[in-house]
This record gives sequence, C-alpha cells and structure tokens, in this order.
Amino acid sequence: MKSSCATCSLRELCLPVGLNDHEIQVLGEVVSHKKRIQRSGYLHRAGTEFQSLFAIRSGFFKTCVLEEDGRQQVTGFHMTGELLGLDAISAEVHTCDAIALEDSEVCEIPFARLEDISRIIPSLMHHFHKIMSREIVRDHGVMLLLGSMKAEERLATFLLNLSRRFLMRGYSEYEFNLRMTREEIGSYLGLKLETVSRAFSKLQEEDIIVVDNKRIKINDMSRLRMKTGNSSCLT
Repeated sequence: MKSSCATCSLRELCLPVGLNDHEIQVLGEVVSHKKRIQRSGYLHRAGTEFQSLFAIRSGFFKTCVLEEDGRQQVTGFHMTGELLGLDAISAEVHTCDAIALEDSEVCEIPFARLEDISRIIPSLMHHFHKIMSREIVRDHGVMLLLGSMKAEERLATFLLNLSRRFLMRGYSEYEFNLRMTREEIGSYLGLKLETVSRAFSKLQEEDIIVVDNKRIKINDMSRLRMKTGNSSCLT
C-alpha cells in the first residue's frame, strides 16, 4: 500500500514546516508502505535489527522492556503523528518492544534511504534531530517525575501530558479515552496498581476529573495543573 505524504492529514505533525511540493514528493517515495498492526500485536521487538522508523498514522502504542523477573516495564506511550524506532538508531537494534494498544497503522520509513535524501533536503534531518532532542528532554522529565513527585502529582502530570498531545492533534483536551490499562499507567509512573486507582479516585472525589471506565473528563484544568506544581515534565 503506497502512502502519500502530500495528502496525509498528519503531515504537519510528521514533516518539517516549509518543505516544497517536490521535497514532499521525494519523501513520500521513501515512505515505502503502510503497515497495519492489530491490537496487542508487535510492531518490533527488543533485540531485532533496526532498519526503519515508523510514523504512527492511526492508533496507539506502548513501548516496554522485559525485566529479569519477567515483569514488563512500560517506557512510553505513543499516539498518532509520533515516531517509533528512534531508540534503535545508535545500537542498530531495537532496545524495547513496541506493542499496539488498539488496531493501528504506521508508515514505514527505511532509515538508510532517509539519510540519503537528507543530503538533498537538509531541513529534514534537522527536523529529526529536533524530534530526538525532544525525546531526550521527555526522558529527563520521566526521571524527575519518578524521583520527586507523589502519586497524585505523577498521575496529574500524566493526564495533562495526554491532554496536550490530544489537543495538538485537533481533539478535545478536556475529554478523551485512555488506551492503556491502570496497570500499564502504574508501570510507566512507577506506581502500584492500587496506588494508581486511589489517585484516580482522589482526583474524582475533588471533582477535578470524572472517570467513566477508560473515559476521562477534565472538569477543572487549572486545579489539575496545580496538582503538579505547574511541572513541565513529559511535555
């Protein structure tokens, strides 16, 4: 299945601003095809050879690593318009599993060909450097989150991050579905399942959010921000 970057509604999220039509056409030829991943399916596994980056066209993924005791440690959640596979560029092998949390579709971008056309379109590699820098900043944010925040502060920061990312994609910042389980949220935030559940309940009791199964409605954005101390983690 051929993919056209020129007509894709996600081009402003995936592509650097300012590419002309010819440059977009060249990039579209590199994006070889779309790949569909069913819910719970693997996009890539830890230890496999790195060949491509993947732009999420639709759906939601988690990345995770397997601990020595067999437990799964969630390292990130990724949604439409974001890139997967950046972790593998240095070692040339994937360092984590990428698993679909719902039926999803990605555009595959062979990295060797991307490097080739970056010589023709310098702004393209600059854009990917910015994306990688953002990932480093986000990793630092997670470290700060796990090291200095209480459970309720961690959850509030997590919800605000999702809210901002949904808004960037044209969706409501106040009401959205969680694609991940409470247990997966706990793994990511360094919290036990029961602690996550208590934190959700506390925010709901204070009428800051409304929880309806996986549906979240933010009633009071300013009070939710106050819960984080106006932290910019995970942004």
